[in-house]
Amino acid sequence: MNIKTTIALDTTFKKEVFEGLTAYPKYLSSKYIYDKKGDKLFQDIMALPEYYLTNCEFEILSIHTKEIAAHFGNVKGGYDLIELGAGDAKKTKVLLKLLSETETDFIYKPIDISQNAIDSLSKKLSKELPKVNVEAEKGEYFEVLERLKTFKSRKKAIMILGSNIGNLLHPRAIDFLTKLKETMNSNDMLFIGFDQKKNPQTILNAYNDETGVTEAFNKNLLTRINTEMAANFNLKNFKHWEVYDPETGTAKSFLVATKAQKVHINALDLEINFDQWETIHTEISQKYDDKTVAWLAGEAGLEIITDFTDSKAYYKNYLFKKK
Repeated sequence: MNIKTTIALDTTFKKEVFEGLTAYPKYLSSKYIYDKKGDKLFQDIMALPEYYLTNCEFEILSIHTKEIAAHFGNVKGGYDLIELGAGDAKKTKVLLKLLSETETDFIYKPIDISQNAIDSLSKKLSKELPKVNVEAEKGEYFEVLERLKTFKSRKKAIMILGSNIGNLLHPRAIDFLTKLKETMNSNDMLFIGFDQKKNPQTILNAYNDETGVTEAFNKNLLTRINTEMAANFNLKNFKHWEVYDPETGTAKSFLVATKAQKVHINALDLEINFDQWETIHTEISQKYDDKTVAWLAGEAGLEIITDFTDSKAYYKNYLFKKK
């Protein structure tokens, strides 16, 4: 493998692709799946019958809308409703509609890594919920935390839906929650979705549908590298593979090379060798129980106020405050 490059790693994408594909074992960050095509594929995944997470959380927000809104309050001076990883805000719209109808004083601040998602959401909300004041921003979770520190003049209600926190292993999740806590004042709220441990087959099916949508989604990482870095990955030479460890609650996604091959990434002046059955780790999806969530919260300096679950108890949204 050629691991030297004379090309400037002038973007985070280039830097992380270089680091991940020259490491052993190889890895790539799932955040780079999301471009216009990746966003559409994720919408398709959420519509799959196997992908229970979206419907479960939608049920929670639909059934408990008033109770959730009451916890956020309608405080004097208003508050900022900040959603990290907003996507299409399908579930959040249920809450936004109620807040709009009750004339709650708030500003909705959706933040997403995908500029396409932000632009699309802003456009849709202006038509569907014109009374909602929207201030959308692009950004990654950890860089957004720096911005949140500056939001001190009003109460904050921070939302992270879709079990997006499950993309972080426990040590990094604690670090993330700790940094979130450091941005919070005593009256701020944190509302997060955590996918629960359940029948392992149910979890595997959610990330390995028979129609191949999840495989196409995972492979969009390689498509982006081909397109944006002039690489020559042959997508047919890689197989999507999902595993789940019920002991740790960790689901992992891989792209597995089905044959020995060489891939050249022109923009990085880099040649990558793959042995047959060698893997690229692309994503984790952590699953939880009450004890684990309470432990994570305690380590981060947060306290659980309450939680909400769906009718199958597949999924929970927890409401936290700063200790």
